[in-house]
Amino acid sequence: MKKFLTLLCMITCIFGLTACGSGEQLTEYEQQKVDYAQKLASEVIVPMLSQFEKDAYFDEYTPEEVEYMIGSQYSLNLKGYGFTRAVSSFASAKEDMGAITGVGSTSASIDGNEIIVEVEVTGEKKNATAEVIFSNDSFMYLESAALNPSSGMGELMGVAALNTLIGMGTVFGVLILISLIISCFKFINKAQDNAAKKKAPAQEPSGVDNALAQIVEQEAAADETDDLELVAVIAAAIASSEGAVTTDGFVVRSIRRRR
Repeated sequence: MKKFLTLLCMITCIFGLTACGSGEQLTEYEQQKVDYAQKLASEVIVPMLSQFEKDAYFDEYTPEEVEYMIGSQYSLNLKGYGFTRAVSSFASAKEDMGAITGVGSTSASIDGNEIIVEVEVTGEKKNATAEVIFSNDSFMYLESAALNPSSGMGELMGVAALNTLIGMGTVFGVLILISLIISCFKFINKAQDNAAKKKAPAQEPSGVDNALAQIVEQEAAADETDDLELVAVIAAAIASSEGAVTTDGFVVRSIRRRR
């Protein structure tokens, strides 16, 4: 089993290395296009886009008119809509990084029907990376471009801390809200009970209750009868011991049992 797993890992590594090697290999024609895209992006596209302060100038023109004007002026094949969006991206990024002071190294790769070029750009306040995308064909159309300012470690830590605080605050806020809702349940139950008592009609005594009441009354009457008989017997005994004929002169006020 161990030998099989080892062999499987070796085969996987070989295929992975083969795939990586095949992805990095370019034909001579593709390499020429990549080199030309890097040169065009660093020497023409980035300096040209950095000249525009905003894209309001192009609002009056259609994408086709923008393609004709910019293409004829700079001898470029471009997409009008993608060019106006690139101008907007460069203008907004320059507000954070300041004026562009230089263009650095470039790198490029082919991704399907696109050639993606990344250009390092330096600014007065911070640096940025320009991403320029061309069509992967013989015409090399400029499809889009964007300028992405680089964030320092302090900014990244600040954003991470802010996201953490927002997340923790949201969790605690929800927990507090849930506890308040649960604490209100007792008031809701009391209100429901009071409403049920007000709405409930007066219940008439059932047959079982009537029967129990009659039994209690009968037992009370029987106890009272037994007490009266006992009083009569005691009064007669006392009258006999005193030599009296009747018990009219005797009044029994209480009876106490003695040992």
